[in-house]
Amino acid sequence: MTKKKNWNEWKSIIEGLLFAAGDEGLDVREIADVLELDWRVAEELIDDMKDTYVKEKRGFRIAKVAGSYQLTTNPEHAPYFAKLAQAPTRGSLSQAALETLAIVAYRQPITRVEIDEIRGVKSDRALHTLVAKELIHEAGRADAIGRPILYETTKQFLHYFGLSALRDLPDAEKMVGEIDLEAETRMLFEKLEEKEKQITIDDLPESSNPENDA
Repeated sequence: MTKKKNWNEWKSIIEGLLFAAGDEGLDVREIADVLELDWRVAEELIDDMKDTYVKEKRGFRIAKVAGSYQLTTNPEHAPYFAKLAQAPTRGSLSQAALETLAIVAYRQPITRVEIDEIRGVKSDRALHTLVAKELIHEAGRADAIGRPILYETTKQFLHYFGLSALRDLPDAEKMVGEIDLEAETRMLFEKLEEKEKQITIDDLPESSNPENDA
């Protein structure tokens, strides 16, 4: 009777736990321990949630990956996510995404938990955006409890910021071992602005070339 009375409350808590866990997910025993429930009851709750999301055509699903449960998007909505994940355009990065990207750029490889600790807030959405825009990618797993995912920047990141290599990041050597998120984010933003201003005469339309007007 007690279980049924709290059924919806348990499911609400599980939903929040999976959201907070992000792409690392939680296994059924971790969820059961937090809720102080038998793992079989926790598994029944999760199965019930999975069925409900499908029946109600919700925008997300619960998937089991490598033994852990994760909140994922509805695969039927993939075409819309593809549009959202188009290549980045100038000025398309939010402050949260730019902060997260600065942390990855200067401290890679790095885990989501480490990024969260530096920013002081959850970075799941920013990481998802950066991965979708191919500015960062998963680069293996850390040798730590839970084997968390490591993130690194990509070649697309170098192209986006007009860099030939990571060593071209502004003051990169001075940043090693330090935590100055505001400075790193500002320098990354300035680097982007610098790239946008580097328009040569060859980039202009032919009608704008003074030599063509002569």
